[in-house]
Amino acid sequence: MSATANSRRLTAALYVLSFLSLLSSTKSDDLQILLKLKSSLRTSTANTIFSSWNSTTPPCNFSGITCNSAGSVAEIELSHRSLSGVLPFDSICGLSSLEKLSLGFNFLSGEVTEDLRNCTKLKYLDLGNNNLFTGSFPDISLLSSLEFLYLNKSGLSGTFPWKSLANMTGLIQLSLGDNPFDPAPFPTEVVSLTKLNLLYLANCSLQGEIPAGIGNLVELVNLELSQNNITGNIPTEIGKLTKLWQLELYDNRLTGKLPAEMRNLTGLANFDASMNYLEGDLSELRFLTNLVTLQLFENNFSGKVPAEFGEFKKLVNLSLYTNNLTGPLPQKLGSWAEFGFIDVSENLLSGPIPPDMCKRGTMTMLLILQNNFTGGIPETYANCPTLRRFRVSKNSLSGVVPSGIWGLPAVNIIDLEYNNFEGSITSDIEKAKSLVQLFVGNNRLTGELPDEISGASSLVSIQLNDNRFSGKIPSSIGELKHLGTLHLENNKFTGSMPNSLGSCTSLNDINMANNLLSGEIPSTLGSLPSLNALNLSDNELSGRIPTSLASVRLSLLDLSHNKLSGQIPQSLSIAAYNGSFNGNPRLCSVEISTFRRCTSESGMSNSVRTLVICFAVGSAILVLVLTWFTYLKKWEKDDQERSLKEESWDVKSFHVLSFTEDEILDSIKQENLIGKGGSGNVYRVEASNGKELAVKHIWNTAGSKFGPKKARSTTPMLARGTSERSKEFDAEVRTLSSIRHVNVVKLYCSITSEDSSLLVYEYLPNGSLWDRLHGCQKMKLDWNARYEIAVGAAKGLEYLHHGCDRPVIHRDVKSSNILLDEFLKPRIADFGLAKMVQANKNGRQNSTHVIAGTHGYIAPEYGYTYKVNEKSDVYSFGVVLMELVTGKRPIEPEYGENKDIVSWVCSNLKSRESVLNLVDSDIPEALKEEAIKVLRIAVLCTNRLPETRPTMRRVVQMLEEAEPCKLVKILVTKDGSSKKIEASFDKNNNKLDPDF
Repeated sequence: MSATANSRRLTAALYVLSFLSLLSSTKSDDLQILLKLKSSLRTSTANTIFSSWNSTTPPCNFSGITCNSAGSVAEIELSHRSLSGVLPFDSICGLSSLEKLSLGFNFLSGEVTEDLRNCTKLKYLDLGNNNLFTGSFPDISLLSSLEFLYLNKSGLSGTFPWKSLANMTGLIQLSLGDNPFDPAPFPTEVVSLTKLNLLYLANCSLQGEIPAGIGNLVELVNLELSQNNITGNIPTEIGKLTKLWQLELYDNRLTGKLPAEMRNLTGLANFDASMNYLEGDLSELRFLTNLVTLQLFENNFSGKVPAEFGEFKKLVNLSLYTNNLTGPLPQKLGSWAEFGFIDVSENLLSGPIPPDMCKRGTMTMLLILQNNFTGGIPETYANCPTLRRFRVSKNSLSGVVPSGIWGLPAVNIIDLEYNNFEGSITSDIEKAKSLVQLFVGNNRLTGELPDEISGASSLVSIQLNDNRFSGKIPSSIGELKHLGTLHLENNKFTGSMPNSLGSCTSLNDINMANNLLSGEIPSTLGSLPSLNALNLSDNELSGRIPTSLASVRLSLLDLSHNKLSGQIPQSLSIAAYNGSFNGNPRLCSVEISTFRRCTSESGMSNSVRTLVICFAVGSAILVLVLTWFTYLKKWEKDDQERSLKEESWDVKSFHVLSFTEDEILDSIKQENLIGKGGSGNVYRVEASNGKELAVKHIWNTAGSKFGPKKARSTTPMLARGTSERSKEFDAEVRTLSSIRHVNVVKLYCSITSEDSSLLVYEYLPNGSLWDRLHGCQKMKLDWNARYEIAVGAAKGLEYLHHGCDRPVIHRDVKSSNILLDEFLKPRIADFGLAKMVQANKNGRQNSTHVIAGTHGYIAPEYGYTYKVNEKSDVYSFGVVLMELVTGKRPIEPEYGENKDIVSWVCSNLKSRESVLNLVDSDIPEALKEEAIKVLRIAVLCTNRLPETRPTMRRVVQMLEEAEPCKLVKILVTKDGSSKKIEASFDKNNNKLDPDF
């Protein structure tokens, strides 16, 4: 063998040894890097992902690790593993062959450091759905090989490096949505990524117009740009995206018409452009025969619904409410597929209801209220077992309601109001076990109310008013334990009122006016703890007025125009009920001058009268003695109490009052003081009739003789006296006093003078939620009580934000402003800082610009803007939810310096164990999972970016879904119906729908 040959073989051998040595070194490096990654992460004990990660196992055998042919680590797949901790990007990017890094759907936190740009071979990067990352995302221009980039819902903020995308011309899927990035125009760099088939930029602070260059992205299958601030028209170039399967543009500020070029999108299955300012007709959509869901609600569309919609074979969800659409709906609409729901409410539509939308037995909601529909209800809907919401009110519908409608097994609301329906409510109603609300007022319905109505055991509200019902009110109605509202007025009901009504302990509103009812008023009505309004006027009721009614707190009492006799109970003989007894000539009264004086025939014997006279004389003497004693003692009162009587007071009542001004003024003294706040003192007052009240005393002027030296700047209404005060204060109080909600504290009246104001509220005996959780009255609240308090308080705030003519921002939501009645039912209280939202000329809501609130509850946007809206209340309510779940105060030393409960909770969302440890130790282990459901809602409410927080309406829905021991999924629109279904981009897997 020649020397040359030997030399070559030696050289080759050296190369092999060198390669093997390098390979061994690489494997050793990869092993150390992965072990460091393991040490940086934590996971639940139930997760065994890292059990194979040890120094004696080759890295290629680690769970979640894939190696290339050379034995180097090429892929890390650790998504959906409940991982927490901070990623060591400096180490990870030391994996020289790494092409895939998938860590989505975990609890990872910390910053994404600039070391990431050293992962130059990455083709797949998924850090999405962690939601706990902080800071901005680094420039990754060097990652030019990237094909899949998922950062959606990661918690990243700041300015996104859009320019770094310019080098990634191979990108196939780009998902950056649901992050609070700094506002920026639509990035022009994106429109050069011509290989994209998925572009998810929803809810990431984009603004300005969609560029014409969007038409370059001809491979797009899924385009989602919703929940931004995008303006202008939908560009005509959108018509070039002929492969689109889903197009989501909802909740922006788009204007103009749908471009004609949209007719080219024949493969489009899901189109949502709701909540914009779009106009024109829908004619361009008649070519989109593959549509599955179409959502265009809350726009300005007009014209007819295209007849072609009736031939769409795949259409299952149609939501067009709150537009100006006219003409009929196609009669074949929804008859081809397993149709889900339709909501075309608040339009000008006419003609008959399409008959076959529940042909396949899958329809859940039929919502066509407030239109001009005519004809009857098609019989087919009486056989629709899945139908949950049936709302056809405020139309011109007629005919007999099919009997099966009354007994739909899944229905929770039947709303037929303001139509011309005839016929009766049939016994089928006993099958409606899920029925909560029955609204059939203002029709021509006849017949008797069936005994079987008691079978609809979930009923909360029955409103049958303004019809032609007759016969007796069935006694079985007393079996409806959840019934709160019963309106039967303006019918022809006869017979007596059933005594069983006293068993409906949730009843708060009874109206049976203008019927033919006879017999006596049941005394059992006086045992209803929540009764607030009772109207029995214009009937033929006889006998005495039950004295038991005096024990009920009634804001409305009307017994006028009946055949009642005997004495009006003295406790009801108050100015507040003036007119409540008119039209009953056989009534008498000792107190009311407009009625004849009660005689012995009226029930007062001579002996009783003598006793009364003696008692009156004795009382008069006693009054003289007490008056003299009071006169002497009055000189001993302090100046502040005496000054109240010296002032001239103006009383403005907002409810029926059963007490006098003097009773209130005489009770503002030290022994009745129950609390002090930034806006004044609070006193407990017991009126002469036994009614308990809470009175807040507010000094108006900064320089008042007895008032505070300097008014608090956070309470505008204390900053000036009445003489300087504009009408704005009085208007605000009047607006707040008009609130009528079971979860908002009742303001009875205001009593104002030159120097001070008294606000008279209902008294809540169980104090505040703060007292029960943290204060000297701390008590162990079980989880059910805490949950009910959370739901009730949320409903109160929901009413303020969504139920008033103008939204009311409370601005000081906190546990000490949530009061509890004797049953621990919550009331939102203290509106000293509240503001009503005005609408600007564009119809958008203006925000208030005054800093207000309490440390620990104040939303973080105070740090960079004075513009505060309803979402600030949502943040504060999220803090309250955290208090309920954890039992902690908003500010505790254990949180650390400059930290609050929100940062403390978020810092402990690392693992299942750490989350469970957040739950109050007073809550049993078996219920901690239930508590965590509410904690999740609290975290959503306290998102740093206001736009990402849910509305209070959505908060209520989520809380109801989290009801202990129940799993209910509800997707809601403005009416409570399903808004939309998730489409092609599955955010749980970061993948396109496999069926596209």
